[in-house]
Amino acid sequence: MRQDSMTPGERRIAVSMAGIFSARMLGLFMIVPVFVEYAKELTGYTATLAGLAIGIYGLSQALLQIPLGMLSDRIGRKPVIIGGLLVFALGSVVAALSTSMSGVILGRALQGAGAIGAAVLALTADLTREEQRVKVMAFIGISIGISFALAMVLGPLLHRWLGLAGLFWLIGALALVAIGIVTLRVPTPAVRRFHRDTEVEIGWLRQALGNRQLLRLDFGIFTLHAILMATFVVVPGMLHAQPGLAEGQDWLVYLPTMVLGMALIIPFIILAEKKRILKPVLAGAVTVLILAELGLAGLGGSMAGMVIMLLLFFAAFNLLEAMLPSLVARLAPAAHKGTAMGVYSSSQFLGIFAGGTVGGWLLEYYGVAAVFLASAALAAAWLLLAVTMQKPGYLSTKLLNVGTLDQARARQVAEELSRVAGVEEATVIAADGVAYLKVDKQRLDA
Repeated sequence: MRQDSMTPGERRIAVSMAGIFSARMLGLFMIVPVFVEYAKELTGYTATLAGLAIGIYGLSQALLQIPLGMLSDRIGRKPVIIGGLLVFALGSVVAALSTSMSGVILGRALQGAGAIGAAVLALTADLTREEQRVKVMAFIGISIGISFALAMVLGPLLHRWLGLAGLFWLIGALALVAIGIVTLRVPTPAVRRFHRDTEVEIGWLRQALGNRQLLRLDFGIFTLHAILMATFVVVPGMLHAQPGLAEGQDWLVYLPTMVLGMALIIPFIILAEKKRILKPVLAGAVTVLILAELGLAGLGGSMAGMVIMLLLFFAAFNLLEAMLPSLVARLAPAAHKGTAMGVYSSSQFLGIFAGGTVGGWLLEYYGVAAVFLASAALAAAWLLLAVTMQKPGYLSTKLLNVGTLDQARARQVAEELSRVAGVEEATVIAADGVAYLKVDKQRLDA
């Protein structure tokens, strides 16, 4: 088997892990485009509480994902993953049975408490070779993006048939499907190890939180997901106010705007890499996001205007969602990428919580336009940080299994690798038996 090809087992792991993530992501996001409007029948409804219900899972997820990842190092990956999915399913049942806002908020908080992301990535690392891990993680990332798009389309469509409670029951069933994948399709690793490229090192957290360039990206993902949640506190109600759109037909707007938005970003992703203009493309995408929010604030009820602004919004969102993790990987030391990504992910979930909660509060007390204007102002702050960030290096992360080494030999191997043309950074951790590299592919392949 060639080292640059995945084995059949690694391909199965990639598909299985993507299925676990996708089932959970569908469950979390199918509620987003329907909840604020259709939860009005629940006891104690206010827009503020509806926004809190949408976003509260982000808070529990942010608080628990790193601790649960560390717990999986101690007691095993599968027990943490299965336990987390059971908590997620329990939260779905609580929400499905609730007739009050407080009950749904509790259910959503429990859904977030099943924070299995770090444990799933650690299990993926246990079951894949270092040389193939980047490919597997990229496949999982793509599946998450597709799941988000599907959730935004399927949420309104399924709600029309199942209602809000039925949607929560379906989400609980998806958690059980994910448990089935874990138990029946995913092998138990023979050896459980700590992986610096996917897991958080507590000893390096201070450096990650003190790195100004990484913090700019953490603020970026916080902002992006806060704006997403705040926007979808408001957009469903605006669509329902359109005379030509029947109940449950929101997907007729979301589907074409999301698909076309994804297609529009492909040339920009290619240009950003090929022409090495990541920073200008990033700043341009944030600018489009600002314009979309300002456009939504000033629509005055125009359906055509909403479609255009949502197209711009989804194009900018998807481009930024694709670029930001890549920038984290470029700016973080290769041997500490897992920690940098852990802080980044926690920032994303905190953004979800803040966007839903503040968006609902703004809608209740200041109206629709205030939500979009606040989102535009937050994005403008991000734009200032984006244009002043350092130019990222155009380097890729590579991992090499170097086997068992002592400290002296590890230093020697690192020095030898550093002399290879195209290798810009080489760190060999003797305890891991892994070389963590940052490489310039153009020079390395030359």
